[in-house]
Amino acid sequence: MKNTLFLIAIIALAVVSFNHFSMKSSEFKVSRNGAINWQQLVTPGKLNKAHAFLDNDCMSCHNPIKGVQRENCVVCHANVNEILERQPTSFHADIGTCMGCHNEHLGRSSSITKMDHSLLTDIGMTMLSKSTIVDDEKTIAHSYLQDFIGRKKIKGALFVHSKVSNKEALLNCASCHTNDDRHFQLFGNDCVQCHRTDMWNISEFRHPKENSRDCIQCHQAPPSHYVKHFEMMSAKIAKQPKAKVGECFKCHQSTHWTDIKKVGKFKHH
Repeated sequence: MKNTLFLIAIIALAVVSFNHFSMKSSEFKVSRNGAINWQQLVTPGKLNKAHAFLDNDCMSCHNPIKGVQRENCVVCHANVNEILERQPTSFHADIGTCMGCHNEHLGRSSSITKMDHSLLTDIGMTMLSKSTIVDDEKTIAHSYLQDFIGRKKIKGALFVHSKVSNKEALLNCASCHTNDDRHFQLFGNDCVQCHRTDMWNISEFRHPKENSRDCIQCHQAPPSHYVKHFEMMSAKIAKQPKAKVGECFKCHQSTHWTDIKKVGKFKHH
């Protein structure tokens, strides 16, 4: 036991000494009596600018021995409506851990979020296994979890992108990303047939040739194209007065939706 305590003390002293000699003097805040704050000596790095006000208040996030606890995060983030009321992020209300995707001390401008979809599967499976339905609220939560980890229920869910792990493949993407669907469900809800979880763009995708004329297989015209705006503005700007709404190829180029033929980039919606 004594040997263990001695080893811990040596390691702690080594960490303090390393930080003391590696940090520039300009990074220290010296108190009125000339002493350097001990928290600055043991910090593993600067906090993100959003948490910078906690620089010298380690105990706001860290508990002795246990480290960072979810309860400490909830103190500030429990009532953040822009997270809890949006479909892609509302799941945070039921997640029991924060550290799996959010990490600090990486620098002022670095991102503190690194999405881990496999961890979401682990959390969801654990919550389902512990779920005991006793009231209406828990029934709703249980139903949400079943939908959250419910890709297998999607009709025709067969192919999975090679970069998507087995755990990630259990997730029902639409339970969080329905509002992000630029395909307007024309390709269904099984996103992992084409997309991977670490990037939204598909590097393998090649747009059909410009002379392809069946655009509505993938593209849906904006609402403004179905009112007088199309005839009075869109068609005139593109110099195609006789163009019909479904004839996208007469005005648009495949380089970008706002790249109008013989006009260039023009966004007027």
